[in-house]
Amino acid sequence: MARQPRLTALEAERQLLVAGFVLMRSKGSHRIYFRKGQRVVLPFHKGKVLHPKIVRQVLSAINQP
Repeated sequence: MARQPRLTALEAERQLLVAGFVLMRSKGSHRIYFRKGQRVVLPFHKGKVLHPKIVRQVLSAINQP
C-alpha cells in the first residue's frame, strides 16, 4: 500500500483551488471550500503538517467528479 503524502495547509489549499474548489468563508483558523455541493474544511495553521485524516479527506474530495 502506498504511503499517504504529507501536506501542509498551504499545499492542500493549492490542490483544492486547482481542482475547482472555491474559498467560501474563513472563521478563525479554519477555511471552508465548496465545489458542486461538496464541502471541505481545512484547518489552516501555517507551516504545520496536516493530520493524516484531513489529508485523506482533501484527497478524496479532489478525486471525486
